[in-house]
Amino acid sequence: MRKLTISMVMCLSLLTALSAKAVDNSMLKSDVPYRYEVVEGDTLWGIAARFLKEPWRWPEIWGLNRTQLKNPHKIFPGDTIILEKTLQGNRLQLIQGKGDQRTVKLSPRIRTDQAQSNAIPSIPAAVIEPFLSQPLVVDKDGLANAPYMLGTSDNRVVLSTGNTVYVANMPDYLGKAWQIFRSGKALKDPDQNNRVIGFEAEYLGNASARVFDEISTAVITHSTQEILKGDRLVPAPGLIFNNYAPHAPDSLIAGRIISVYGGVTEISRGAIVTLNKGMRDGLEMGHVLAIFRRSQTRLPDGKMVELPEERTGLVFVFRVFDQLSYALVVRSTGTIKILDAVKNP
Repeated sequence: MRKLTISMVMCLSLLTALSAKAVDNSMLKSDVPYRYEVVEGDTLWGIAARFLKEPWRWPEIWGLNRTQLKNPHKIFPGDTIILEKTLQGNRLQLIQGKGDQRTVKLSPRIRTDQAQSNAIPSIPAAVIEPFLSQPLVVDKDGLANAPYMLGTSDNRVVLSTGNTVYVANMPDYLGKAWQIFRSGKALKDPDQNNRVIGFEAEYLGNASARVFDEISTAVITHSTQEILKGDRLVPAPGLIFNNYAPHAPDSLIAGRIISVYGGVTEISRGAIVTLNKGMRDGLEMGHVLAIFRRSQTRLPDGKMVELPEERTGLVFVFRVFDQLSYALVVRSTGTIKILDAVKNP
């Protein structure tokens, strides 16, 4: 029965591989490798960029469908990726394991015989992991009814890691793990007359509940900055695992960068930015958007004219809310500023 199951999986995988879209040389980089062995630390984006001029077209050359885009476990260290030449064009194939020991070339699929945590991520996990559970986008009064800090028994003004604190309105049915937030800046949509479309709650740290009561007891287990009386607590979510294959949106997206996380003024590769588009606009985790800058110049007669848009980078969307989303700048070829446009690549 086990042999039959393995044979069926291999046959289905081979059929998927044969259905992969063959592409012409124009999609490939000039220095494209003909084989590449996946190593620890690789990402889907990084591997795609080795082969393709446009890494977001990765699903096309693999022949991935909508469901497979969301399958987070496809490629593992030790696998070998081969660029195969066919009569129809070029396509990528995957050999599971090192070298050419396996004669059957398989398309990316779920690996049941390896720990799922070994699968390579879409983008650097260490960069986005802190943002998968925070920061938090809330409505204007989204934290109004959340549990809040009352302080300590010795009336400390500033609270930090290791302090035992007292908390009001903390229910016991939401678990012991909590995050600490403070109401933050309003996020405004420049395309809607600067209408406020959310508030970015400021992440302060973590707390663990010890005793639930009318006034509960908790311990601050981690702090990123000063925590004060009145700061709010939100149940800590499970890890929002994001490993979607990079891909372009199916529908037309036209948004803007409205904020950059961390208060920096220069936006470059590796920055986390907030976009004024979200789930209601068709955005989802894994979408790749191009960044465009529009600038002006002054004519000799003093008149200002707009210059054509210039593409300055790419962002990878990794967390999506209703009207907003967070994205990682994965490529920067020019100056990027707040209010720059983001569109389909």
